[in-house]
Amino acid sequence: MVRVTVWNEFRHERESDDVADVYPDGIHEVLADVFEGGGYDVRTATLDAGPDHGLTEDVLADTDVLTWWGHAAHDEVRDEVVDRVHERVLDGMGLLVLHSAHYSKIFKRLMGTSCSLKWREAAETERLWTVEPGHPIAEGIDEFIELEETEMYGERFDVPRPDSLVFTSWFAGGEVFRSGCCYRRGNGRVFYFRPGHETYPIYYDEDVRQVLRNAVEWAAPGDGPTPEFGNADPIEEIDTSDDRTIH
Repeated sequence: MVRVTVWNEFRHERESDDVADVYPDGIHEVLADVFEGGGYDVRTATLDAGPDHGLTEDVLADTDVLTWWGHAAHDEVRDEVVDRVHERVLDGMGLLVLHSAHYSKIFKRLMGTSCSLKWREAAETERLWTVEPGHPIAEGIDEFIELEETEMYGERFDVPRPDSLVFTSWFAGGEVFRSGCCYRRGNGRVFYFRPGHETYPIYYDEDVRQVLRNAVEWAAPGDGPTPEFGNADPIEEIDTSDDRTIH
């Protein structure tokens, strides 16, 4: 069973009545419900709960896929926790980066860019086009997902070219955005998924929930060989008497 840890800042829901009306128990609880519905082993963690923002070494060692939602307190995530998550991704843990977590320390670390973009809050329609219909993350999704009220994110999105682009968004105000970006970093898989503003009920949409479950399946570590690095003994028989080296 795939083990999913849902991480959420959990600030807006406690500080804003408008957000609490949409996510009364926190965005993380709604996302946990999404993944539990997919049959995964799910735990939650939040910025202010427990040591290391809930992302201790033991928790991360017991996590196959980590989902990350943040907005107002990116800078409060301690660097040593970011280092720990980064190392786990390189080792093979999957990472789902959601909506405003494009500005999270961990995503910027993995991308090596500013991850900046245009934005506008006007409750406008978003049409999320499936541009890679054969990708596993698009399984069960129609040609597009239409969301009636969303926050606009617009290009240029300052990220590296995705290994695969699964979704591209169009907004009623005219902008477009690369909304479903897949990356490999080390042995880990990273998926950035744009929909999910805190004052709109995006995570209750059944198509969005299907994408999230598909993304967990895609990002979860496989059973392939573990690569080895460093000085290596020969596989075939060779003369190893020449040992000229400064190492």
